[in-house]
Amino acid sequence: MIKLFHNIRKKLLEQGKTANYIKYAIGEIFLVVIGILIALAINNWNQERILKIEEEGIVRNIHNEYLQNKTIITTTLEESDRCANGIKSLMELVGKDEALIKNHNVDSLMFYAFDPPIFRPSENTISGLIQSGRLELLQNKELVDLIYEWGRTMKALNDHSERLLIKIDDEVLPYLSKHYSLKDIDIYGDLKWKNKTTLEIDKLQIFEAIEFENIMDDFIYRVNESKKRLIELETIINKILKETD
Repeated sequence: MIKLFHNIRKKLLEQGKTANYIKYAIGEIFLVVIGILIALAINNWNQERILKIEEEGIVRNIHNEYLQNKTIITTTLEESDRCANGIKSLMELVGKDEALIKNHNVDSLMFYAFDPPIFRPSENTISGLIQSGRLELLQNKELVDLIYEWGRTMKALNDHSERLLIKIDDEVLPYLSKHYSLKDIDIYGDLKWKNKTTLEIDKLQIFEAIEFENIMDDFIYRVNESKKRLIELETIINKILKETD
């Protein structure tokens, strides 16, 4: 093709048709420019198509991941309620008669009261996007904002959960170790002891102790604060599912 254009220009010059030669040269340049622009347009279109396909895959993965998280957080909220209800039941027994207290399964209440749930969502897709810098592929700015809001709220929840676990290790377990039977509590946990402790211990004396009441009061406050963050995360999950549907 280039050789053909060269021959045409040469022929025009040999015939002395300079004006026609200039017009032809301009036309040739125009055609070359048009060709380049078309090639660039096709390349851009192809790149946009590839990015669009990649974005659709990412959105689909986010949707599937947060469907899993919706199930996980529903279970976590149920466990949080069970924990709070256990503490409330124990609080209602403080200062009551021993006969009334014995009508309740205190060991079981202890197990659920001081076994707060830890929310562990799936974040593989989101973490991968942020670490690789591919989050910018998402054209839905509302979705991007929700993802960042998710990260901030998860950090707040993790902070609350960490303080709750520290509370258990530093106050709850040391107190119960001195004034209660952990073995009797663990009958309802993974250890599944078949028999209670054979040692003589007045477990019910803790319901006359202000220290135990204060421990429970502070503990349920922390549990409720964690639940607030869980509810916020549940709202974010629902919004993300809506944006990715």
